[in-house]
Amino acid sequence: MIRRYRQIDLRLCQKPLQSHIMGPLSQMPEGVTMSNLENALRELREKRSRAQEEVEKLNQIISGIESLNGAGVSRESVSHNFVSRESVQPKRIISAASRRKMALAQKARWAKIRKNSQPIAAVAKPGPTAVKRIISAAGRKRIAEAARARWAKIRAAKKAA
Repeated sequence: MIRRYRQIDLRLCQKPLQSHIMGPLSQMPEGVTMSNLENALRELREKRSRAQEEVEKLNQIISGIESLNGAGVSRESVSHNFVSRESVQPKRIISAASRRKMALAQKARWAKIRKNSQPIAAVAKPGPTAVKRIISAAGRKRIAEAARARWAKIRAAKKAA
């Protein structure tokens, strides 16, 4: 692994780097390889610091959106270590007494709503409950004969036309 780093360093010395701040490094004199290395290191450090600032900005945006959503910190961001430890919100612990108070308050809200509304059964069926009616076999036979007669009449009208 050390040999690999040495090869990379040699390549940096042999090939001039492009600097965004100072312009092309190829304009420097040929024999100044140490200054090329120093410039390359400075450029890489600047890029690293810009990238770190960008990651911090993204983390702030993500945590802001998560706090608006009320979700806290997503599993994905924690598992990939994108969020710093300071921005991780602790799990909210509610005492049993507080939970009991919250439950009683919710029950009171529902009772108030139910008190003002009418029961569904009373709204749907104002009269006595109707017994389910069943058609007799003779009634079904009459309905079927009437349907056959209607369709026969329609077919006859089509043939005549």
